[in-house]
Amino acid sequence: MIIDINMHHLPEDLFTNEKILDGFLSTAPRSYGEIASLGTIPETGKRQIILEKPKGYQNLNYVEGDYSLEAKLQAMDDNGVDKAILRVPVWQEWLKVDTCKIVNDNAAEMCKRSAGRLYATACVPPWGGKDNLYELERCVKDLGMVGVQLACHYGQLYLDDEAFKPYMKVLNELNVPVVVHHTPLPVYWQSVYEYTNLRRELGRIIDQATAVGRELFSGMFEEFPNLKFIHTMFGGNWFANYNLLMPHKGKKEEAMLRLDISESDRIKMYLKNNIYFDMTHPASWGKDQVECAIKVCGADHVLFGSSFPVFYNWMSQGIECVKSLDITEKERELITSGNAIRLFKLDV
Repeated sequence: MIIDINMHHLPEDLFTNEKILDGFLSTAPRSYGEIASLGTIPETGKRQIILEKPKGYQNLNYVEGDYSLEAKLQAMDDNGVDKAILRVPVWQEWLKVDTCKIVNDNAAEMCKRSAGRLYATACVPPWGGKDNLYELERCVKDLGMVGVQLACHYGQLYLDDEAFKPYMKVLNELNVPVVVHHTPLPVYWQSVYEYTNLRRELGRIIDQATAVGRELFSGMFEEFPNLKFIHTMFGGNWFANYNLLMPHKGKKEEAMLRLDISESDRIKMYLKNNIYFDMTHPASWGKDQVECAIKVCGADHVLFGSSFPVFYNWMSQGIECVKSLDITEKERELITSGNAIRLFKLDV
């Protein structure tokens, strides 16, 4: 079985329902340099939502028709994907609760129409407050959503910030998994925006690595031990940072300890109990890199995700990549379905 845990969802009537369209376009914080606009692709005439930061540098493009149930199921059929888990890409950083309710209702309805092939994660503003918490409870208990989604930062605040504690407390009590999607750029983005691939790929990696590092070193999982965070893009190459950020004491006494060597055991415990990694179109990383990530992070902490429909071929290439890996069949089964079934408590 293959379960894609990173299938993007937007309301199917986003481009025809003025209320929903305004709910997306008007919430991007223009005062902080996020420019959201409606445009057209010249070659096809299809409409698209464009997100720029700074103005003139595109970070996101959402194309009309790509997010329909029919498009999802056809891609799954074409590529041998049995089930998928929906999430709103990036926009959950800004959406207000009224728009989130519409998004969640649409996702739940799409899941019903999928004949059991799709599941959804709840899109809710993470600021606490009664309306937000009521919507979270409605999504999990009434709409049957299998997890919650978060952006890895909101404005300039990463998820270890005090502002999110009321929401984290509720998530900890509900004991539901949380998918932590990257945002288009890290908080401090000025050094990577000028070049397309740095902006649209490295920017996301820096953002995820920063988020994972802050979560681990802040000690937030001491207070909220039930949280299970599944970070996109291998947590921003976290497998490459695993040992570097947890140095051990050497045999010879150093003249000065420039790094904290007391954190290693605690951080390893959090990585074992609280942090998981979404592969996010694995073929783009390369076979050697993916095998290294699995070896370092453990096959029981890595989940397949395609980011469909950003690139249609990411799904098929991603599956081919996983099939080609020099890993055991048990490890392959964990990555393609077993971890998702366990973490999201899927009835399959």
